[in-house]
Amino acid sequence: MGSSVPATELLSYLGALGEWRDRRKAELDELDQAALHSPDGDALSADVVLSMTVWKAVSDRYELILVTWDSGRVGQQEIERISSLIWGGLDAGAAGGSLAVSLPEACKLSDALASSLRAKLALDPADADLAARLRDLRAQVERISDLVKQEPANVRNDALAKHHDLDRRLTDLADRNKRGADIGGMIGPLELDTAKTERDLIVGAATRKERAADVARARTLRGELEAQGTAVRALADKAVATVTPAPRLAVPDVTALGPVPNTPAELAQYLTRLDAVRRALGQAQAAYGGALGRRDELGQLLDAYQVKAASVAAGNEDLAELYRRGRVVLDTEPVDLTRLGALVAAYQAYLEGTR
Repeated sequence: MGSSVPATELLSYLGALGEWRDRRKAELDELDQAALHSPDGDALSADVVLSMTVWKAVSDRYELILVTWDSGRVGQQEIERISSLIWGGLDAGAAGGSLAVSLPEACKLSDALASSLRAKLALDPADADLAARLRDLRAQVERISDLVKQEPANVRNDALAKHHDLDRRLTDLADRNKRGADIGGMIGPLELDTAKTERDLIVGAATRKERAADVARARTLRGELEAQGTAVRALADKAVATVTPAPRLAVPDVTALGPVPNTPAELAQYLTRLDAVRRALGQAQAAYGGALGRRDELGQLLDAYQVKAASVAAGNEDLAELYRRGRVVLDTEPVDLTRLGALVAAYQAYLEGTR
């Protein structure tokens, strides 16, 4: 992340990723139709939705990269930004919530989910022959081997055992196929087990990564909200002192939440509360800023109508009086927005009537 990637490699990568995206979408549409006509369609609906969600996350990130790529008109900063978009987290959607995974991880997860769906639906992937399916399985088992190495020590032995079992079964099937044995009924269950294992390992690794980053994310967000809260409170004080009627929204203080916890359960609740504070601050900022903006808008309209009156109704004493009264309201704090709005509306109506 953040490193430079040669432009020629990025061009090839984006081309391949675009082709993968289109192929996978067509495949998922096929699987969706098969699931709809399957007796187990209801049981498979969650897997189909998850597969579509992961594909959508990849597709959305691909579109962002394309915009940044800008048909190759990129400099050093744009290339580093693309690298961050590739390796940064994206919302890939997981059962019961969301899961931050990188673009390559999301593609692998999509592969595993699609393979699992095909196995459950007993579909021959793209009518490929057994040799091609065995090659795909070998590549998948090798990816699992790489994922096992990333497992923490307390669960690595269990992951190793699953990998060894999959490798043994695959080797046995390959040997049987070479001898001419019928392995059609055995390869489907292996594809299903392999896909499930790879998916679980990807999700587990991403979950650990996300949890490790949650504390830092909470602390960063807390600091940002603390600064935002101070600014919004100042904005609210200014609005209350400057205009009437002013909004009466409470401005939350993020420090009331206390320090950032470390346990997963408490941290999840803390992040939820931080999000609530963020939304409340946004609402308060919009309300108080809107009141001040309304004052400025009415003042600008009043001045604009005065300029217009000078050209279409010069010397009109009634308009001059309306303008004077409007300026008096504007120069008196707190500014009465209701009265000022009525004066501006009257000025506009009177001005239009003089045409």
